[in-house]
Amino acid sequence: MESHVADNPARSRFEVFDGGELAGFTEYHRYGDEIAFIHTEIDPRFAGRGLGGVLARAALGAAGEQGLGVLPFCPFIRGWIGKHPEYVDLVPQGQRDRFAL
Repeated sequence: MESHVADNPARSRFEVFDGGELAGFTEYHRYGDEIAFIHTEIDPRFAGRGLGGVLARAALGAAGEQGLGVLPFCPFIRGWIGKHPEYVDLVPQGQRDRFAL
C-alpha cells in the first residue's frame, strides 16, 4: 500500500494515510517562526508499518522547508529527532537543552 502525508492546517496537524485511509497524525501549534509538535498518534491497526517515521520525516521536512524552528514537546517527535540527528538543527540552539537534544 502507498502511504503519504498531508498537512491539515484546519486541524493543526500533519496526517499520514496508508492506502487512502487515515492511519495517524501529529498535532502542532504554530506561532510566528516556530512550530511546536504536541502529540502524535498512529491507529493501532497500522502499527508496525513504519508510518510514524514516515509522518515524522514529512512533518519535520515541511518545517525545515518553511524555515520554522521545531519545538518537540511530543515525546515521539522528540525521540525521533534524537535517533535522527540530521534533524536536530531544526530545534533552535537555545531550546535544545530543554528537550535534551
